[in-house]
Amino acid sequence: MNIYVGNLSREVTEEDLRKAFEAFGQVASATIIKDKYSGQSRGFGFVEMSAKAEAQSAITGLNGKELKGRMLNVNEARPRSESGRGGGRGFGGGGYGGGYGDGYRSGYGGSERRDDRRGGGGRGDRKGGRKPRGGSQRPR
Repeated sequence: MNIYVGNLSREVTEEDLRKAFEAFGQVASATIIKDKYSGQSRGFGFVEMSAKAEAQSAITGLNGKELKGRMLNVNEARPRSESGRGGGRGFGGGGYGGGYGDGYRSGYGGSERRDDRRGGGGRGDRKGGRKPRGGSQRPR
């Protein structure tokens, strides 16, 4: 059974997590999720226990308990949802700049979330580049 462990102190190691759960049974794995850029703990992790009864007793025994100064939040891990982060969001198609969104060609790029650094791009021509400005130029 996969167990979510939240509200971890940054000082907690995977070995500390393993030791805390081994008091309740055999631990198959203990993983602390880390930031991919800084390498620091993101404050949560997962523990895999082979026996469901042992996992349930660990959840009951450790939820709300203190580990290195923080009260743990322990419960059964939910499976990742299909609509979760980074999943199958479409990019705009055709020659219209590839706006980040739901896969429809709107004619205008841009992101639904301004703080999102992926996607974007302006209107974009089929030939690439901007349309000429000024009334005297002939469109191509």
